[in-house]
Amino acid sequence: MTRPLSDKQQKKLADDARLLRAWKKFHREEREAVLAGPHATTLGELFRMFANIECVRPAQLVGFIGAINWSAIPYDTRLVVLHELNSAVTAYRTKRGLEPIDDGLPGEPNTPFRTIKAILFPHVADVAPAEAQLGSNTETPSKTGHVA
Repeated sequence: MTRPLSDKQQKKLADDARLLRAWKKFHREEREAVLAGPHATTLGELFRMFANIECVRPAQLVGFIGAINWSAIPYDTRLVVLHELNSAVTAYRTKRGLEPIDDGLPGEPNTPFRTIKAILFPHVADVAPAEAQLGSNTETPSKTGHVA
């Protein structure tokens, strides 16, 4: 037997539902703006691939994305593309009973998602905090190579 929710719990559930609806509306509007923008033809095809991700091989997706001139596409548009890819991949994995996110461990080959992210944001791909780098310690070498 379940207990009825307190007023505080009901208010929190209602607030969470409202925030989720607002978040989904925001991303829907962002997606619509991208598909109405100057890169609509290319990105429309890419989003179609995301919608049918179970029929697309990872190499095809990486190849298609690699053929796009991302330097001509604004940063905020690339963020929308990354969000759409993330949503498609997590839905695909969840539907098959897998963990939603599996980026692998350091030293393992990149997943298609990480490869695509590096294509979309090449200037960020090789940057990682010292704590995240394999085998790093708190000492950092100076420009001459000596530990400071």
